[in-house]
Amino acid sequence: MKKFIIAMDQGTTSSRAVLFDEHFNIVDIVQYEFTQYFPKEGYVEHDPYEIISTQFDAVEEMISRNNLPVHEIAAIGITNQRETTVVWDKTTGKPIYNAIVWQCRRTADICLQLQTEGWTEYIKQTTGLIIDAYFSATKIKWLLDNVEGARAKAEKGKLLFGTIDSWLIYNMTKGLVHVTDYTNASRTMIFDIHNLCWDKKLCDLLTIPVSMLPEVKSSSELYGYYNIQGVDIPITSIAGDQQAALFGHKCINKGDVKNTYGTGCFMLVNTGTEAVSSEHNLLTTIAAVGKDMSIQYALEGSVFTAGAVVQWLRDELEMIESAGETEGMALAVEDTAGVVMVPAFTGLGAPYWDMYARGTIVGITRGTRKNHIVRAALESIAYQTDAVLKAIEQDIGHEIKTLRVDGGASANEFLIQFQSDISNTKVVRPSSLETTALGVAYLAGLGVGMIKDISTVENHINDREYLPLMNEQTRKQLTDAFDKAVVRSKDWVIKESP
Repeated sequence: MKKFIIAMDQGTTSSRAVLFDEHFNIVDIVQYEFTQYFPKEGYVEHDPYEIISTQFDAVEEMISRNNLPVHEIAAIGITNQRETTVVWDKTTGKPIYNAIVWQCRRTADICLQLQTEGWTEYIKQTTGLIIDAYFSATKIKWLLDNVEGARAKAEKGKLLFGTIDSWLIYNMTKGLVHVTDYTNASRTMIFDIHNLCWDKKLCDLLTIPVSMLPEVKSSSELYGYYNIQGVDIPITSIAGDQQAALFGHKCINKGDVKNTYGTGCFMLVNTGTEAVSSEHNLLTTIAAVGKDMSIQYALEGSVFTAGAVVQWLRDELEMIESAGETEGMALAVEDTAGVVMVPAFTGLGAPYWDMYARGTIVGITRGTRKNHIVRAALESIAYQTDAVLKAIEQDIGHEIKTLRVDGGASANEFLIQFQSDISNTKVVRPSSLETTALGVAYLAGLGVGMIKDISTVENHINDREYLPLMNEQTRKQLTDAFDKAVVRSKDWVIKESP
């Protein structure tokens, strides 16, 4: 009997394997962090080989330490950091360069050129996206333009592009399968989300040969097999991490909203079969669906720096030893004593969209202490989320009464209560924060017939509900101060003329 599903959760800072039983309860989690490279200001890279080695090692350790009979694994699902770009040689399978991470700002000037040439509206209407270095398209162009010999190889059909899901599956299937799903394709800035195909006009504009691009499929079907200990395990789901989390929360009905607190923060609202075009600087993206389901869409607000600000406190400032310390430190002071932080380390995402913004801490006095800085860092996550929440409310035309949350930082009691306070809404946290992995496990289960319909799966228990306790006057004072600080952080880096 096939009893287990393994979710490969390949994130921005770690690769994880999450083991689920047939009732979608978590059996075990194995996690390996990997190296972050910052070769220049605004540049962020990963080693593609380290990504696959840590991810595959996590699966192997999972099997080993649970004495898991491989033949009892029903399927493997993949959820991944989105937009991160790998280009590799079709013959050798070797990457031509490090993976360029979604946070990387190196292509900001290419994006500025596109804006100057008047492509903003076409790209928004076709891809649902705002022109930004966040997305994969300009990263591909940069690689072809800057890696010696890459352009010539690509034009001869000798190079392949993939987001991390494609890179993993290509290696899992020994180079036999070059594929992605609609959710990841919709984050490239060259995919037509209405006609569900690569847009030749945009590929030509960015001089990206279509021969490089993977085949695009649904988020739940058979793509190929991963051989483990001589047993071929079907790979039956792919979903970008945020769409996987939306599915994991069972936000399958129009109007359902979730927010994931990870390296960044990502809020999505299901808009059903309608691709809603945002009037408030949100993204229109494709939600995760199975092979025989109608395409669903979502509006998304992407915050680039959320949990990463806590990592920065730990690794770069050495202000804390672990993320768990921040809750107690924040609660040890009554407020931030006027300190406001805008963690625009790699620019600002929704709803501001400023590639040239940089991190700012304002309001510092001689009396500012470490705890005030830590509290301001946590509060900055909630403020950015609140700005996205307000933009979504304006686009969908009604208030959001309940916000479902997940992700590592959502375990922080101070942060989530402050989120409820500053957004004046109920926040619901599930008992398991592994909603991203759960979503791709559901999709993998659908792909092998372990479940027939997501609505029949028993709801997982909520851990806690948070209700707002802050008065309106205080709320307004705090949000006004953050908005003022955002203005200080914007347009900091000098733009190069296109």
